[in-house]
Amino acid sequence: MRRFLIDAARSRQSFEAIVNKTRTPDYKSIAEFRRIHREAVTEAGAALVGFARSVGLVRGEWIAIDGSKFQAASSARSVHEREAVRLYLEQLEQTDEGDEVVIDPAAVATALEKPNRHPEPEAHLMRVGHGHVPTPAYNVQPAVDAEDALIVAQQVTTQATDNRSLLPMAEAASQAVGAPDSLHVVADAGYSNGEQAERCEQQGIVPHVPANRSVNNKGEGTLFDRSRFHYDEKTDTFRRPHGETLVRIQLSRRDRCIMYATEAETCQACAIRTDCTTASRRWITRHLHEGALTRMQQRATPEAMRLRRCIVEHPFATLKYRIFGNPRFLLRGTWRSTNRDRPGNHGQQPETHDQCSRRSQAGRGAGLLNTPMCRRST
Repeated sequence: MRRFLIDAARSRQSFEAIVNKTRTPDYKSIAEFRRIHREAVTEAGAALVGFARSVGLVRGEWIAIDGSKFQAASSARSVHEREAVRLYLEQLEQTDEGDEVVIDPAAVATALEKPNRHPEPEAHLMRVGHGHVPTPAYNVQPAVDAEDALIVAQQVTTQATDNRSLLPMAEAASQAVGAPDSLHVVADAGYSNGEQAERCEQQGIVPHVPANRSVNNKGEGTLFDRSRFHYDEKTDTFRRPHGETLVRIQLSRRDRCIMYATEAETCQACAIRTDCTTASRRWITRHLHEGALTRMQQRATPEAMRLRRCIVEHPFATLKYRIFGNPRFLLRGTWRSTNRDRPGNHGQQPETHDQCSRRSQAGRGAGLLNTPMCRRST
């Protein structure tokens, strides 16, 4: 028995921490524990969310999602060198197609070896901070329940933008709160994605997201906007303000839109052509998932956007400066960074709650903002 206790004290950090309370595990031991017990840590986070649901801290009715850049553990210099090597290899592939190619075999061998040795190949350069300086970073995506600002789901991605994260985060949040029949998801315009919004609706997830629309900036912004043209779903045509019809011309799968136009002779003979276009004829594009974009735009009311600000923005400040101490991950890789933090209540900021309640008082009558996050100071 004595030999067993000695071996356990030497090999098991948890046993050593219990026996010798004056000594705490170092950073390397904690990182190794998270690496070995990766699945268990993830299951513990899911169990915490399940317990919060059982005691009423998570209702699973309104979820807000957002993204923020967290600096990676790798240095900017190492990532810049890796990207330079990647560009060098691409240039070699392009010159291979030429007639005269001069390639240094030693340089090629060195270039091929360096990316494989990089300790954090997932880290990419992203614009971080107010200066928008390219820095190795990850895009952290939390989903926060509106009842008590509990983070119920989170992902760490290598995508610099959020426009492909609406469906993955909505599905993760829905699974975390028990897959309800209806779930309202609120996000900013960065998550505008018609295809993913339509797939959310098919699963009972209702997105409230402002749609990103292209702006007709020709003619110094004085030309007719797209909203001046009425779309007829039965005939699949657009009608101009003066009565002419724009018919379907072509489909652009690369831009995921359908293009409409009228005859050039008809357009040039129009009396208000100078107010409509500077080209030979006016073109109108319609997104392949225009219906879903229109519906989620109609749901993105000012009250819904205030709710989003109330429950999802302040956890980032808590994560970066109260828990991390600085907005930078200490572990390398996406899954290690994901396990750096577990779901919990990161919303204990009374000042933010008071300001949110004062801003949201006008919209509380509709019942949309009737959540503890916006009731707490009243």
